[in-house]
Amino acid sequence: MSSPTEQATPEQDHSESAAAADSPTEGAGRFLESDLARQIHFLTARARGRGISHANSQLEGLDLKVRQFSVLSLAASGLNPSQRELGEFLSLDPSQIVALVDHLEKRGAVRRETDPRDRRSKIIVATEAGQQLHVQALQILEDSEDHTLSTLSPKERKQLRSLLLKIAF
Repeated sequence: MSSPTEQATPEQDHSESAAAADSPTEGAGRFLESDLARQIHFLTARARGRGISHANSQLEGLDLKVRQFSVLSLAASGLNPSQRELGEFLSLDPSQIVALVDHLEKRGAVRRETDPRDRRSKIIVATEAGQQLHVQALQILEDSEDHTLSTLSPKERKQLRSLLLKIAF
């Protein structure tokens, strides 16, 4: 235990809060000492699920979901992604990409254009309405990320982003 003049480090604060969370004998907290709770695949899936669930609930007012936003964001990026590139980058199969693009196209948020690099292919481009929707959704998702990552310091968030980039790509 620290004396009143000593300040706890963020690591100590985290271990103390983790210890407090370990003590419940009821509810989900009682499983924190399980083998499963130490599995990276479980933890990343759980963190992803919590983050996406919160983000989707925040995007409801725009009638948008995270997957749709992902397509819209790349379409609004100026990088002119093809449907194939969207599928590869987002790890979605072609039928999922077609459905997402179809939905955004019906909303008037994106349009398909012939790819000048390959006339057989289509690129996905955000419309003016899509650009505006992207700006609104991006702010909502930044706020949602702040909510989801509220227990992490700015340094920890940067480190998490760096580690996830290494794993994902």
